[in-house]
Amino acid sequence: MLIVEDDRELAVMLAGLFGEQGYAVDLAFDGQRGLHLALGRGHDALIVDRGLPDGDGAELVLRLRRRAVTAPVLLLTAFGAVADRVAGLDAGAEDYLVKPFEIDELLARVRALHRRHLDQARMLPLGAGWFDPEARIVQLPDGERVTLSGRECRLLRALATRPRHVHTRASLRQCVFDGARTESIVDTYVYYLRNKLGQGVVRTVRGVGYRVGEL
Repeated sequence: MLIVEDDRELAVMLAGLFGEQGYAVDLAFDGQRGLHLALGRGHDALIVDRGLPDGDGAELVLRLRRRAVTAPVLLLTAFGAVADRVAGLDAGAEDYLVKPFEIDELLARVRALHRRHLDQARMLPLGAGWFDPEARIVQLPDGERVTLSGRECRLLRALATRPRHVHTRASLRQCVFDGARTESIVDTYVYYLRNKLGQGVVRTVRGVGYRVGEL
């Protein structure tokens, strides 16, 4: 778990509390450190304070979502106005808790977040849509669901599981198409994916290869 909270006494107390619940806890006392830890490690859940010394915690959540960090986030805040809650949820947080809070409620909310995250862990984000590799289904932003062929699914999965990585054609031919000798096979299936999902789903990086884009 990652806790991003500038109140050091509260942060240390929460770290001890969740440590007793079996979590390994990382602490950050500002947004920049929180961003660094969240991007560098895989967390099961994040607790983020809105009032950080170097910015709004909701903005930190938004930056993480844009970088494909999908761990569930609970925002803490001293402000309970509806507009504040809406802003936090719109930024990508799953839940919101107003200070002061009851410890039992915080624990229950984090447990619920973790359960939902486990249920959704097989889903891979694709911009405003999502991809279920096991069911071979992509849901587009408008709610339409598209079924992929086996090879289309394998190619998209290879790209979507490493969204910031640029894959060479040679590496994709090896890992997705079992080293097929036909050099154009990757381009062919990129074409198929773009026809089904839109031109932005796979981006060409000239002279290198492909990376996942957005729906």
